[in-house]
Amino acid sequence: MPVIVSFVSQKGGVGKSTLARALLAVAAYTMKARLADLDPQQGSVVAWERTRRRHGSGPPCEVVAYPNMGEALAASEDFDLLIIDTPAGTSRKTLEIARRSHLVVQPTGASADDLRPAILTFHELVKEGVPKERLVVAVCRILSEGEGATIRAYVNAAGYEVLPGAIFERIAYREAQNRGQAITETKSKRLREQADMLMEALLNKVTSEIERHAIRVSGKTMERS
Repeated sequence: MPVIVSFVSQKGGVGKSTLARALLAVAAYTMKARLADLDPQQGSVVAWERTRRRHGSGPPCEVVAYPNMGEALAASEDFDLLIIDTPAGTSRKTLEIARRSHLVVQPTGASADDLRPAILTFHELVKEGVPKERLVVAVCRILSEGEGATIRAYVNAAGYEVLPGAIFERIAYREAQNRGQAITETKSKRLREQADMLMEALLNKVTSEIERHAIRVSGKTMERS
């Protein structure tokens, strides 16, 4: 049974798929990871993986399109990590995904149009019983450090965790993804370092959850024996 990290958002264009790809590319070095694209109609992450294979960009990354989380989970039981990239928008399916996830990541920009729906989404998940400690915000698509500070203050005031680091709105990130790379693999050292800070923080959370998951499984096995 894998550890599940889902990326959700009320609206599109805030960096959800960008972060999902980056986590997969980083995790692929140390664990068996799969990214489940739950938006098969658009299929942007699947197309990115094909481009990656064609260009030989970085470690191989496994991306598979599924119609729902149930099928993705059933096909990924022998993986360490299952990354869920959800379609934009929230619904009862979002709640189902969040309940089954060990970590729910929501990227947001600095505008009120991004921040308000992001916090409302998390409020709704908590209201429905999803533990607040599973919910984290990632700062994305900002133009300045000041915008990052605005996001952190707003999210912290609402009572939610914000990951260290930020993803700036830069052409080089788009160009990297167009080549089948992740934002952590861009040619610019400075931009790689900025992306690495956020992704390392996220990967540390994933690694800790995998360790806790292994302990829980080991404990249950000992109880049965």
